Amino acid sequence: MAALCCCPTTIIVSGKLSSRITTAGQLPRINPFKNQKRLITERRNLIVKSIIEDREAIDVKNDNFKPEEEQTEYKVEDTDRLMSRGINAAIVLAAGTVAVTKLLTIDHDYWQGWTLYEILRYAPEHNWVAYEQILKTNPVLAKMAISGIVYSLGDWIAQCYEGKPLFEFDRARVLRSGLVGFTLHGSLSHYYYQFCEALFPFQEWWVVPAKVAFDQTVWSAIWNSIYFTVLGLLRFQSPADIFSEIKTTFWPMLTAGWKLWPLAHLVTYGVIPVDQRLLWVDCIELIWVTILSTYSNEKAEAQASGETNSSSHSGED
Repeated sequence: MAALCCCPTTIIVSGKLSSRITTAGQLPRINPFKNQKRLITERRNLIVKSIIEDREAIDVKNDNFKPEEEQTEYKVEDTDRLMSRGINAAIVLAAGTVAVTKLLTIDHDYWQGWTLYEILRYAPEHNWVAYEQILKTNPVLAKMAISGIVYSLGDWIAQCYEGKPLFEFDRARVLRSGLVGFTLHGSLSHYYYQFCEALFPFQEWWVVPAKVAFDQTVWSAIWNSIYFTVLGLLRFQSPADIFSEIKTTFWPMLTAGWKLWPLAHLVTYGVIPVDQRLLWVDCIELIWVTILSTYSNEKAEAQASGETNSSSHSGED
């Protein structure tokens, strides 16, 4: 009886053990080689990632790092730029101060007791009287001075229009343009307007359109060629480069003038007296010189860059 009671218990226990053994057999077995391979892969990825980060950090440092020589060069360039800007500002302020002082003190010999309102009121009229007196005594020099000032201002305006800051203009370029205006435009224009009056001595209605047509064909072609030639010589360009520039700019500049000058010259030849014409023309010249100077320097810079590129290519070959 005791034996019979023990047998079922043993069977039950063995049944539980067999089920547990079966369940344990269903669990995934741990592969030590696979785990080791995974760890090696993760370590390798971490190493590669750290190397990439280090390289990026080094590249950033190299970009931000500048050798002492380059830093010195940048400091010298900044110093030169500040000095150039200061010189330009001093020139502009000095010239403006002299001009305003001359205009406002035209009556300084007999303005004792005048109020500020009276000084400002009579200054324009008396300056005009003084200008007319100079035209009678020395007309060529007066017109040369006016053209020199206008051509200098026109080139300065052109440089500002090209994007340069107000006091970072090229002094040599302004000087070249002013020299052309002073030495050539003022004197040649003085004699040209007298020649034009002698060429068309009539008082008919067609005289003014004829003068405008002659001005915008013959005289404009001559003056534009003179302007580009003299500027090229002042820039030490070769005759071949000057001729190429004139050939390239001749027709575009001539047709560009037809958009501005015909209407202005209807006033020039129809209303303004001969002696006063250059002053009126020079007021319009501020716009025209800006166009001329911009166009001339664009061509010169394009030629210079082309020569630089060709020389660099030849050096590489």
